[in-house]
Amino acid sequence: MPWETKTVMEQRKAFVAAVENNEGSISALCRAYGISRKTGYKWLKRAAEGQQLCDQSRCPHLQPSKTARETEQLILDVRASNPAWGGRKIKAVLEAAGCEGIPSAKTCGNILKRCGCIDPLESKKHIPYQRFEREQCNQLWQTDFKGDFLLGDGTRCFPLTILDDHSRYGLRVEPKSSASGVKESFILTFQEFGLPDAILSDNGAQFSGFRGGYTQFERFLMDLDIEPIHGRIMHPQTQGKIERFHRTLKQEALQTVPQNLAAAERLFREWLWRYNELGPHCALQMKPPASVYQPSRREYFEPKPYEYDQGAKLVKVNNWGYLRFGPVQVYLSETMKDTRLEIRPTDNDSFLVIYRNYKIALVDAANNKLVNRHIRKL
Repeated sequence: MPWETKTVMEQRKAFVAAVENNEGSISALCRAYGISRKTGYKWLKRAAEGQQLCDQSRCPHLQPSKTARETEQLILDVRASNPAWGGRKIKAVLEAAGCEGIPSAKTCGNILKRCGCIDPLESKKHIPYQRFEREQCNQLWQTDFKGDFLLGDGTRCFPLTILDDHSRYGLRVEPKSSASGVKESFILTFQEFGLPDAILSDNGAQFSGFRGGYTQFERFLMDLDIEPIHGRIMHPQTQGKIERFHRTLKQEALQTVPQNLAAAERLFREWLWRYNELGPHCALQMKPPASVYQPSRREYFEPKPYEYDQGAKLVKVNNWGYLRFGPVQVYLSETMKDTRLEIRPTDNDSFLVIYRNYKIALVDAANNKLVNRHIRKL
């Protein structure tokens, strides 16, 4: 019998009719219709019970673990108000609000995916890296400029961001008209939150002078006994926390473009308060950053001249940024001009260049060569 000449439903009905009309044994008819005896008996049983011969869903008739529609709607409502939040944050917020029957974070995430709130291809881009974290608040701050963007009035906005590494507390989001003037912004932040032990930044010209000497910002930090640290070149994962902070800022605060810098300042101020005070953070067991952060006990001060140890060998940098010591002449930085630095010999015809309590360079005296210009606290 040509099975392919009829639809599936017609074939099944014809098989049942052939059995009822005794056109052959069940085994022979199953072979003729190209089905197993088990399948043949299944269709005969359904026909005898008056059921349709169409395929039935294999889903269970009852799904006691299925999330209620009302709960799914709560999850979607929170997501609509916070487009950057995933399943873990939404679950934490709803449970903190006293909602019952909230499913697991994974189920919340699956609901968001099923409803089109999460792009699977976009989520695959965010690969987790091995994390590092300082043990206490203010041991390390991270800073960077989020990429500039055009405001409604045609001017450009350069948001300067500062983040505490341990608590993820947003210390500052300041819209600036250019990627400069970071010293003034940090003085305001220091006056409000105190001084950190170190500040991590990228190698942007505002922060790092690794290509041509030290920056005023690096010297400013050392004057306050704050160690300047820079991430590896072409490796943004070193500043992963502030990069993630920027992504959240873009998703939650920059869906609409502010008209001008004043509007951007209001927008950032309001968003930063919500982020610190209300936003649950995955790295903080779903607590908001404000519940973890504590200001530094080191208050901001005006730097004073540094007193080196008695007997230290001091050499003055000339107006062109060169350090001359006997036959040695190496370029350090014009930032250090007219500044006395300590020269400390090592064991292999080299010497360290020290500013205050920071090693800022290693010089090969035998070859009259600057080995490196790395800043490290002694």
